[in-house]
Amino acid sequence: MKKGCCNTCDEVRDAYAQASWAFGNGEGVEQCTREHYAERLLEQRHEGCRIEGGLRVNKVVGNFHLAPGRSFSNGNMHVHDLKTYWDPGPDNTKHDFTHIIHSLRFGPQLPDELTSRVGSKAMPWTNHHINPLDGTRQDTIDPNFNFMYFVKIVPTSYLPIGWEKKVRRAMSNTDDNAAFGLLGASPDGSIETHQYSATIHKRSLAGGDDSAEGHSERQHSKGGIPGVFFSYVSVRFSSGLIIPS
Repeated sequence: MKKGCCNTCDEVRDAYAQASWAFGNGEGVEQCTREHYAERLLEQRHEGCRIEGGLRVNKVVGNFHLAPGRSFSNGNMHVHDLKTYWDPGPDNTKHDFTHIIHSLRFGPQLPDELTSRVGSKAMPWTNHHINPLDGTRQDTIDPNFNFMYFVKIVPTSYLPIGWEKKVRRAMSNTDDNAAFGLLGASPDGSIETHQYSATIHKRSLAGGDDSAEGHSERQHSKGGIPGVFFSYVSVRFSSGLIIPS
């Protein structure tokens, strides 16, 4: 293969991304026509997405997001190729970012046998173990809509009564190769995890205000990328709860 040649549709798409060009459905591109790229896109137009997984991040300010189109860098800007997303196609199908957050947590979750005791007379806990965004649903019919979740994370230690008297055969699991969900759990029953609080901001990329919701004083700027964005910050102080055994 000659240097700079593209033998597959994916290689052509990569070349477009490197040049910061929009790609679309590959119309007129021989490699994509041969691989039926446009037909495969058409078959997926009525599908939704279900995303599961885990990320390991440093305890600093950061963000992650779900947005349409292949991403690439244009100078110092992070941009997405939205041509296919905006194209309604021959059946006039439009996409949007209506979504449900089934579960979002930072660190290990408390075992079910402990969380099931919440609210009982023996354990009048507050809801420290509950992830506030679990079950959140946001609806829109506007393709050009942006949802932003601002998350404040607090390191939290859950300690069983008498934990300090037990022989700690191993320290908390801090191995980078530990399975997701186990990082922070210790053999003595203590768990190093995180609580968080969240605020939600949503806007149309066309700008405007929130008059429809009774808040005409809220003004929104124009522009941006449609999608669901999470911006998080870890605060410096920590909290702890004692777990009765």
